[in-house]
Amino acid sequence: MATIEIDNMITVGDLAEKLMIPVTKLIGELMKNGIMVTVNERIDFETAQIITEELKLEDIELIKKEQEESLKQRDRKSHSNQAESRPPVVAVMGHVDHGKTSLLDAIRNASHADKEAGGITQHISAYQTDHNNRTITFLDTPGHEAFAALREHGAHLTDLAVIVIAADDGIKPQTQEAIRFASKAGVKTVFALTKVDKPEANQDRVKQQLAEQNLTPEDWGGDTIILPVSSKTKSGIPELLDMILLVADVEDLKADIDKPATGLVIESHMEKGRGPIAIALIEAGTLKQNSFVVAGTTYGRVRNLESTEGEKLEEAGPSTPVVISGLRQLPDFGEEFEVVESEKQARRIIEDRARGKQDTLKSSVSSGSQLLRMMNRSTDVTEFKVIVKADVKGSLTSVIDSLKTLENDEVSVRIVSSGVGNITDSDLQLANTSDAVIYGFNVEFAKGLKQVAVRDSISVRLYRVIYELIDDVKEELTNRLSPEISETDMGRLLVKGIFKTTKSEVICGGEVTKGKLVAPSLARVIRDGKQVADVEVTGLKHGPTDTKEVLEGEMCGMQLATQSKVELQEGDRIEVYTRQEVARKL
Repeated sequence: MATIEIDNMITVGDLAEKLMIPVTKLIGELMKNGIMVTVNERIDFETAQIITEELKLEDIELIKKEQEESLKQRDRKSHSNQAESRPPVVAVMGHVDHGKTSLLDAIRNASHADKEAGGITQHISAYQTDHNNRTITFLDTPGHEAFAALREHGAHLTDLAVIVIAADDGIKPQTQEAIRFASKAGVKTVFALTKVDKPEANQDRVKQQLAEQNLTPEDWGGDTIILPVSSKTKSGIPELLDMILLVADVEDLKADIDKPATGLVIESHMEKGRGPIAIALIEAGTLKQNSFVVAGTTYGRVRNLESTEGEKLEEAGPSTPVVISGLRQLPDFGEEFEVVESEKQARRIIEDRARGKQDTLKSSVSSGSQLLRMMNRSTDVTEFKVIVKADVKGSLTSVIDSLKTLENDEVSVRIVSSGVGNITDSDLQLANTSDAVIYGFNVEFAKGLKQVAVRDSISVRLYRVIYELIDDVKEELTNRLSPEISETDMGRLLVKGIFKTTKSEVICGGEVTKGKLVAPSLARVIRDGKQVADVEVTGLKHGPTDTKEVLEGEMCGMQLATQSKVELQEGDRIEVYTRQEVARKL
């Protein structure tokens, strides 16, 4: 029996990968048990253990990994007696096109919504604004379903979630997902009703939908805060900001300032002339320029420290989003970062983590039964090989996670390579040798490389809207599905005479008792309620005349082609049908 170690909490996608089953199968089993989740949502160890048993994976045993204390396990509210008040961190979440970015634009008097590809936010963006001489930090999270990982990430970073609902559209799937994320993260929630000035807006309907999810509005006797706002007229926005600050006061948000900074990476990308760039949110302490920082499995000295608006900073404190350059490699989004005393200490931490990763890989070597299952699956599944390049780490993760959800027992997406940055000559060479399609999301493709791709017949597909990329991959997988065979019953002939019988042919005559007969077509010979032969109708005669079809109630002659000699008898029933291939969809 194979033993698999997992953390106390694990994403559905990661669990499916460890169990080596399609993520759609795992989600389906969870739904059967009343657990409605997406690929990026986390389930606890006990749930994972139960579902593994339900799937009857008898050769696998899940055990809980011993947890070490880490930044993620610390209570973000813990601090010393010397801690000072810090700005609240607010995630703005909700369904695509419900007005999140427009609302934030109105708050900070910017205009970004019209610049987003497809009209949707596709990265987590972070910035600060002032209200009543106090600072508020905002995170704008994407609304499209493919960005579930980024949205959950945003919820776990924050003190308060503002969930935006369009008053003319109501609660949608991503709205419900945002509510679940915020609930799991244990953060306070405020609902902002946008598009209230539209004629079809219906605030009471939205309140009813929230009440149905046990979120009773304050004016209905509950404790759920719902505020109508308008991005166009800016009505309701001051009240929303007041409410955010009120919640911050009630929560008494504090953090230690006089200590080395710790926090989380919320985005990363490569920038020409500057190298790896990380956007990070400081949770505690003060980050200063030239400090040594460890982030996940990379480190570096903070060469440049900037605000997310591009302003150069000497230092930054808690709840501040900052742009850091100087790291040696791109950190993954969601990685913890911490300031250390020296480069020597940073290198030692990275080396220890690398050794720990190698030990984990060694301990997870597949058993014979696991390898057998992998081999069985590989022979049955048709793979669509892809190389994925994206502009930032968060988007890359979202694209890859979304592609995983498209696979089933028959077709799958194989990620040959993935990375952040523009498409390179190395990507083309790998695509050429592996017969893979290159997908680029928000990246550039140099003119000289385009000529190489055309010369070598390499397919490179560039997208700026994530759901268009996913739809393209879905179509490719659909084209690789084996078609379904559809049979259509046409009619029946009651045999009343046999005129010729050879090894490969029978000519008979009779009456059409049901439907109509057509030629050419397929047929079954039925005798005493049992099928005795499969034949092919190659010709029909209506009297002396050849015909393509004969209707119910008419007499006709029928010519049959057979694979072996068929001894047809009077009284036999010939059931005529057609068969065609029907394309399947994912």
